[in-house]
Amino acid sequence: MTLDVAPQATGPAQAAVPFASNLRRHGNRLAVVTPDGTPLTYHELADRVDAMRVRLTGTATARRLVLIAASNDIEPLVAYLAALSAGHPVLLAPPQDDRVEAMVSAYDPDVVLRPDGRAWRLVQRRENTAHDPHPELALLLSTSGSTGSPKLVRLSARNVRANAESIASYLDIRDTDRAIASLPIHYSYGLSVVNSNLLRGSALLLTGESVVTPRFWQLARQWGATSLHGVPYTFELLDTVGFDRMELPSLRYVTQAGGRLEPDRVRRLAELGQREGWRLFVMYGQTEATARMAYLPPELALTHPDTIGDAIPGGSFRLADARLTGDGEEGQLVYRGPNVMLGYAESPDDLALGRTVRELETGDIARRTPEGLYRIVGRASRFIKPFGLRIDLDHVEATLALAGHEAACTGTDDGLLVAVAGGAADVEAVRRLVRDSFGLPAAAVRVREVDELPRLANGKIDYAGLEQAPTALREVFTRVFGIATVADDATFVNLGGDSLSYVRMATELEKVLGTVPEGWPNLTVRELERLRPRRRRFPAVETNVVLRALAILLVVGTHVGFFGIMGGAHLLLVLAGWTFARFGLADGEPAVAGRVLRGAARVAVPSMLWLWVRAFTEPDVGAANIALLSNYVPGPVARGYWFIEVLVQALLVFGLLFAVPAVRAAERRHPFRFPLAVLAVALALNLGLAGVGQPFDHAMSLHGALWFFVLGWLALRADTPRRKAAVALLGLLLVSGYFGDPVRDGIVVGGLVLLLTVPTIALPTPFARLLTVIAGASLSIYLTHYAVYPGLLAHLPTPVVFAASIAVGVVAWLAVEFAVRLAGERAARRASAVQRATCPTTPKTLPKVAS
Repeated sequence: MTLDVAPQATGPAQAAVPFASNLRRHGNRLAVVTPDGTPLTYHELADRVDAMRVRLTGTATARRLVLIAASNDIEPLVAYLAALSAGHPVLLAPPQDDRVEAMVSAYDPDVVLRPDGRAWRLVQRRENTAHDPHPELALLLSTSGSTGSPKLVRLSARNVRANAESIASYLDIRDTDRAIASLPIHYSYGLSVVNSNLLRGSALLLTGESVVTPRFWQLARQWGATSLHGVPYTFELLDTVGFDRMELPSLRYVTQAGGRLEPDRVRRLAELGQREGWRLFVMYGQTEATARMAYLPPELALTHPDTIGDAIPGGSFRLADARLTGDGEEGQLVYRGPNVMLGYAESPDDLALGRTVRELETGDIARRTPEGLYRIVGRASRFIKPFGLRIDLDHVEATLALAGHEAACTGTDDGLLVAVAGGAADVEAVRRLVRDSFGLPAAAVRVREVDELPRLANGKIDYAGLEQAPTALREVFTRVFGIATVADDATFVNLGGDSLSYVRMATELEKVLGTVPEGWPNLTVRELERLRPRRRRFPAVETNVVLRALAILLVVGTHVGFFGIMGGAHLLLVLAGWTFARFGLADGEPAVAGRVLRGAARVAVPSMLWLWVRAFTEPDVGAANIALLSNYVPGPVARGYWFIEVLVQALLVFGLLFAVPAVRAAERRHPFRFPLAVLAVALALNLGLAGVGQPFDHAMSLHGALWFFVLGWLALRADTPRRKAAVALLGLLLVSGYFGDPVRDGIVVGGLVLLLTVPTIALPTPFARLLTVIAGASLSIYLTHYAVYPGLLAHLPTPVVFAASIAVGVVAWLAVEFAVRLAGERAARRASAVQRATCPTTPKTLPKVAS
């Protein structure tokens, strides 16, 4: 191949990148909101760019190589635009010191912009330049697969301009748009958001915040964000923060790139976009194509969610070495277009090279559908693309081998799995080596110790077998849910977790992870396995767990006569409403009704069985109690089980209500206003049906107590400080004076306020474990304490009776949990036996295989 070599440059050339050199044409339109909230107009941004251009050029008479530690801050953005407008080739590096130093050492830049504490420092390493860049060279980015090595992608001004214009065209970017620029700008996808929006004169909301932080959404709402951009992991995180229930009226479109998004998730997002009025663009690209090569039109996302669409405007695809299959033509995907890179650089001398690449072999195997769309079906080599970084698995194995580790690697676009043989490896050292060598976040690297690497009969590594070995964390899911196998995408919520299994699951996870992460019920097994175990002297216990334990202690202590503090049972109802909204309504759509009704059954069945047994020894426990209807049936019956009755009745009512599609749709569209309306109905029932049912206590009937349950539901949906304050005030107004007992009122209101304002409470480890166990056993304690304390009070001191009532309930709960655990372990052993019978393992002594 003929290589073009640049003649010696005689001075800085004018870059043909319009969004960098023509900022002033957009006048006083909003250009950028900086991370500290400062708005800048295009005129103000241009002033900063002009000043930086002078500093970058200095007294030089030639184009200089500018290296920028490119965090999502205003200084790197200004320097990037200044370099482009002055014609200086710019190298965008990750902002970490070690990555910057590696690039400085490899490419010897003339100018470096890097952070210095909280400020930024521009380092002039020489007056002129040590380089001879090709006239077309404008931008240098790390290639997706070369993190840890100096390999860069060389991009021209035409590449940058063409890709920005194409993206702006198919996304229909307007000068009124406001894009959240949260993806790293040293990453080609994040940089493409910047380029395409500045090209059209729209605004950038520049931030380094994650989508899981409240500040991210505060920024989006305050400035009316019109677009949101993410990699697959971003959308997993969005699930954990209730994105599908957020009200974002300004949002026009959402884009996804950086790896394959599961078709089911694409379909769900497209449906959500249709309901909420925004469009979903699934995109495909590589740094070697300046970011983008294909996109799936939003109108096709529902019908073709497993495809990447077709080439972007100005580009085209072909299939190399194509062959016909039953599903269409298949081959390696090759892209051609004005955004294809000039070529690679592996040393400073390569900066003088011209175009060495005419079309881009993507390394992906694709199939063309009858509709002319492309579906990725595999890779031409062993690559994965977690967090948008293309990682060569063979390269990872070679790196580990050089460090003395016998290892095998596999993974998906969600993350990398490293299996290390020998059993004596330092897991953290291996994780750190992979992380530092390949630029992956720690969360994307799982390291698993194995006695020996699994192999096929031919002696080759059995890569599929690397994923099959159970982990301690998966065994937790197996025990808690009594299932044999646990899928990578399984979560506590989608496996049917509820308030009863929640505490046990949290306890088990704490043993494995040390500290249970916030939002863990919605994290997948794979995401939890990525977490590094952390131990704390004072573990943080979720407030709802602490309150549940304290509430049941108040109930039992009051009944026993140890003290007279009422309100515990009604606080339990508030907590039940909270967990109902958190777990019962987690999935939306048809799954809600079944989940809620199953939750009702998990409370009702053991309660009814226990009451049936109690009926043989207690004359006041009758059929109405066993049917959980004593609060609406006259006669001499045991009244103490009213809380169980109200809880089951409420769950049955809402389970049937959410079987109606229109109700589910209304709740998902208005997650806060819907329970507010239900609260109004519950309060009307409370007032309108006063006196109906058993007269012993109106507050213990469904129509009298339902509003406490709904108040907890509303509290969970209060997702902004203003809404939290409103719910707290509403609770204060409604509860104050309701019982005629200020202490009882205060218990309920205080618990509600804590739920709203304090997510977790740090406690000494012994107290944390004790309260967690009591909270997990709360239903068992409530049911059994009536059978314990009446016979003991005449013989033992009240404090001892109180402790015994709690202890019996805990022991009963532990016995049931032990039985469930045994069932789960037996199921797992049966599944393992079946697997061994159908897929026999390879003998330890393997025959030699000819190479």
